[in-house]
Amino acid sequence: MSRASSSDVGRRSRDENASKKLSFAPDVTEDGFLGGQLRLRQPRSGHRAGHDAILLAAATPAQPGDRVVDLGSGVGAAGLAVARRVGGIALALIEIDPALAELARDNAAVNAIPADVIVLDVEADASAFTVAGLGPDSADVVLMNPPFNDPARHRASPDQVRERAHVATATTLHSWVHVARRLLKSNGRLAMIWRADGIAEVLAALGRGFGSLEILPVHGDVASPAIRILVRATKGGRAPTRLHAALLLNEKPGVPNKWVQEILAGKEGLPLARP
Repeated sequence: MSRASSSDVGRRSRDENASKKLSFAPDVTEDGFLGGQLRLRQPRSGHRAGHDAILLAAATPAQPGDRVVDLGSGVGAAGLAVARRVGGIALALIEIDPALAELARDNAAVNAIPADVIVLDVEADASAFTVAGLGPDSADVVLMNPPFNDPARHRASPDQVRERAHVATATTLHSWVHVARRLLKSNGRLAMIWRADGIAEVLAALGRGFGSLEILPVHGDVASPAIRILVRATKGGRAPTRLHAALLLNEKPGVPNKWVQEILAGKEGLPLARP
């Protein structure tokens, strides 16, 4: 019989302790994503992962062997969903809130997905990223779901974590895109989600250093304006911008789109995710 190493025993003990600790936490829920392929513990109130994170993951063009960085990962939903779909990636989850980062670390362990979880402000300077092992030109793929609500039209939440996760400042988008550009290798790919009425802001932010843009508008149904855009961009890319056919979350009000349900269940990907 083989003997488990001390590191294996320690890791198993930490994983078991994390599972026990979170299973009985009254302020944490455990929810299934990707049709139950991914189990995530997340706060019962405040910012919670949902469709945006899974759609972002389904639009992320990762391949085995890629170093993938999820900026503002929260509890890890988008990054871990990418890792569940694409095996063999080196995943880093970057999150400013220590409590959410701890949940992300536990979620990675519970789902047996290797991931480096780093407590760091996305808008920290380059030296802080380098100290954390994320120097310039080190990533193949960056994905991000930045805070994107317009503060002029968004009612402030008393929950500071929720507010920070949802509401953009005047510099949020440009700062996050700048960080992605610095982290990515030449021809590295960026995947992001943003509110649809901010498309001009996205194009302006990506105008420096990115090209080969692909934009997929997301609508509630055929009669409603787009509510989100999913964007893929390439560092140094030169191909013309492509606007994909709209993704309808519902065939009509109250009737879910079957293809979207397959995507949310982890059975289908989006065209932006192709190699």
